[in-house]
Amino acid sequence: MAGDGQVTLGSAIMKADAMKIRRLCDGKVLCGFAGSSADAFALLERFEAKLMDYPANMPRAATELAKEWRLDRALRRLEAMMIVADKSHTLLLSGTGDVISPTDGVVAIGSGGNYALASARALVRHSQLSAGQICTEAMEVAASIDIYTNGNIVMESLEADA
Repeated sequence: MAGDGQVTLGSAIMKADAMKIRRLCDGKVLCGFAGSSADAFALLERFEAKLMDYPANMPRAATELAKEWRLDRALRRLEAMMIVADKSHTLLLSGTGDVISPTDGVVAIGSGGNYALASARALVRHSQLSAGQICTEAMEVAASIDIYTNGNIVMESLEADA
């Protein structure tokens, strides 16, 4: 999972080195977010609480968060999206409370998300790059096109089972 570091307020860059990816559940789950910073952190905290309720079942934690997201009036107004991943699953939690499992395992969010998604899918199909290299390359393409995405890329990965 990779993320850039840019935080904007309107058309101004407020921060260039934000950490948009977090390790949760003792490092077993990665969570990346986009959208309003305050809203993203509110969702991150709620998702982390759901992971504590369902520690061995990240998809269930995501589904329970989505239920809460759809039913709670305050949560429904949050403007953020998240990608969550463990060793077996990658899920997109949309701003409307949907839980989406991508068919090909490739997913992206944020203003440069569609550029990164297209780049990553092409690299998966037509290169021998590692998953980490694909993430980084796709983010670099997005940063070269989207004015709200910068090149301060942070990439996190989960260790494979031995």
